[in-house]
Amino acid sequence: MNIQKTIGLQKMLGLAAALFCAGQAHAYNCSGVAQYVDGRSYNANAIVQNAGSAFSCKVSGWCTIGGPYAPGTGWASGEAWTNLGSCGTTATSSTPTSSVRSSVASSTPVTGGNCPNWAAGTTYLAGTVVKYNGAFYLAEHDNPGYDPVVSTWYWEPTASCPGGTNTSSSTGNNGTCAAWVAGRLYYAGNTVSYNGSFFRAKYDNPGYDPLISTWFWEPTSSCNGTGTSSSVSSNTNNGTGFAAVVSEAQFNQMFPGRNPFYTYAGLVAATNTYPAFAGTGDIQLKKREAAAALANFSHETGSFVHVTEIARGLYCSDWGNLATCPCEPGKQYYGRGPIQLSHNGNYCAAGAALGLDLRRNPELVEQNATVAWQTALWFWMTQSGAGYRTAHDNIVNNYGFGETIRTINGAKECNGGNPAQVQSRISEFNRILQIIGGTAGNNLGC
Repeated sequence: MNIQKTIGLQKMLGLAAALFCAGQAHAYNCSGVAQYVDGRSYNANAIVQNAGSAFSCKVSGWCTIGGPYAPGTGWASGEAWTNLGSCGTTATSSTPTSSVRSSVASSTPVTGGNCPNWAAGTTYLAGTVVKYNGAFYLAEHDNPGYDPVVSTWYWEPTASCPGGTNTSSSTGNNGTCAAWVAGRLYYAGNTVSYNGSFFRAKYDNPGYDPLISTWFWEPTSSCNGTGTSSSVSSNTNNGTGFAAVVSEAQFNQMFPGRNPFYTYAGLVAATNTYPAFAGTGDIQLKKREAAAALANFSHETGSFVHVTEIARGLYCSDWGNLATCPCEPGKQYYGRGPIQLSHNGNYCAAGAALGLDLRRNPELVEQNATVAWQTALWFWMTQSGAGYRTAHDNIVNNYGFGETIRTINGAKECNGGNPAQVQSRISEFNRILQIIGGTAGNNLGC
């Protein structure tokens, strides 16, 4: 809880710079330039037009993914595309991104469907289409009713209302999912009916066939999206709890550059101490908790690179009740492990819960992988930290990922304290969810 994830901050600063530069773009002659199609294969240097501007592909792999990498509208657009300029007009640096997106939506033909009007405070799931000020907007990510014109990371303009709302897998029930439509944009978590069966989108896609494009879709037992497909099962272990939700292969894919200290086996062993972790509720809730914990732990350790705090200190304080938890001579209680356990009081409390003498032997947290993971899960499952409840309770009772951030470091990051760090955690959460095929739920920020 003392390490800042500089990598995530750098990415956010890079994104901000990309957006700023986009505001400086000159006019570009878009005559003859093809319209961008989400999910279509694009090679490096390919030029397309989208959202009123022209873009050149920088990285073919990312340009092809679409969704978050869509030119000018995706939240990671700047990593995949170079903004060549607006089509026929010059964008100025004084024009905010939200205003540009609003004008695009307003100039788009309003046709089709019967989408509901956007309502502040209403929870919207990825794929939902709403009407706002005469234009349509598609939710790119779950959100608790953010303004479509202001919160452009969560919403994108869309040309029409395609038959109403595309509900995500966390809503709906048996038999009421929208029928799959070829060519319609679907986001991870959307559930559709197709030939009498239900399919859930594992990844954003531009309407690929659920039976053919099995990498993008998985069968599910109902519109609740609680079923698992054979493709997902083949990537998971035949265990219980966390091991049944996240496989070792997926864990390795999530953190390929991690410190070897952070072993998958140690994590699985630690979850035996807290079986309710990633073992509560339906499969989507279990995946959500696993992803939420790993995202926060990753943030605290620089993607599991750091085992100990960089700026080490004694961290012996009387708030830890020195009368009952005195600091052992010669020992230091600096941050260690996935949650960066720090201060003598926390070492005493965690040790008591785990049956370990961490007061006299704090170095166990940096020497034993299972103990390190156990301290992180101890905090996750039992401590309310700077928040209102434990991180576990925040997820299983649907308070949202944002409240787990508040529990861990809300005093410094939430309520506008450090929005870049909050966004870094959210981005990591969404990245991990995409790997395991989970849905984000509501209330991502704090």
